[in-house]
Amino acid sequence: MLNENVNISQEELLKSTNLLKLLDNYFNEKIVGQKNLEISLLTALLANGHILLESVPGLAKTTASKVMTDAVAGKFSRIQCTPDLLPSDIIGTQVYNYSSSEFETKTGPVFANFVLLDEINRSSSKTQSAMLEAMQEKQVTIGGEIYKLPEVFIVIATQNPIEQEGTYLLSEAQLDRFLIKEKLNYPTISEEIEILNRIEKEIFDSNNAIMSLEDIIFLQNIRKKVYIDNSIKKYIADIIYTTRFPKGIIPDNLAEYIEAGASTRGAIAFMECAKSVALLNGRTHVIPEDIKTLRYSVLRHRIALTFTALADNVSVESIIDAIFGAIQTP
Repeated sequence: MLNENVNISQEELLKSTNLLKLLDNYFNEKIVGQKNLEISLLTALLANGHILLESVPGLAKTTASKVMTDAVAGKFSRIQCTPDLLPSDIIGTQVYNYSSSEFETKTGPVFANFVLLDEINRSSSKTQSAMLEAMQEKQVTIGGEIYKLPEVFIVIATQNPIEQEGTYLLSEAQLDRFLIKEKLNYPTISEEIEILNRIEKEIFDSNNAIMSLEDIIFLQNIRKKVYIDNSIKKYIADIIYTTRFPKGIIPDNLAEYIEAGASTRGAIAFMECAKSVALLNGRTHVIPEDIKTLRYSVLRHRIALTFTALADNVSVESIIDAIFGAIQTP
């Protein structure tokens, strides 16, 4: 399965391993537990992709986002989403200058390396759609002109799944543009105590950057070189196909709960995430376990379930488990 013509040198692998270890140590110093969150954030960082974080309030979604951005010397923007937020509040607008009698472009907070959309589901559908171009094409259009976003551009959105009043469901097109969706769980008792101890020691108050944006670009370029065999690509294609046409592959009582499957973006996300996970584990090639590691994060927002599934309390994670159980591992 290995490619004899691997483009990653030992020196490049050693440098990337050391940089990733620095990030791992920095994250674990700031955040207690939440290992899946760390893997998801680092995966998004390596793939230059966007991540959606979901949990009840107070579980460090915003803190984790800030920790990742503080680790590098990049520009950070925080946008608090509210129902009255306008698209121009995010991407920018044209303002008339009376002294020059001309319109001037004022860019919005989206022009940053890391953009935190806090409680994205509180913004209107119109405002949410303003981010589609930015997230997909890494550019925005203001007054008919195209403005490129930074090379390192990652959107970190958070949402609260419990509160429904004053919220707007994210469209399928919006959800699909997130590379991964991660859910945060409550900490254990011992983790809660450790959080209190770190708060008391003011560990969270120090935010010194440990690397530069050039280091992140280096890691992203190394990730692109990670080898993925055709058998692994076939494995990804089989998984995505089963999300679309599950009947006859997974049990019929589960297949009927799937209303719509993953798009081609889902297959691309699996490949990009698997390369990131391989690099995080110090490998220059992808193995099947790299696909399985983030299976929930890649698929949970790309598989639409029927109302019957909601009524029967069937989780999308159980559907994903059934799909992976039905597909033969290469």
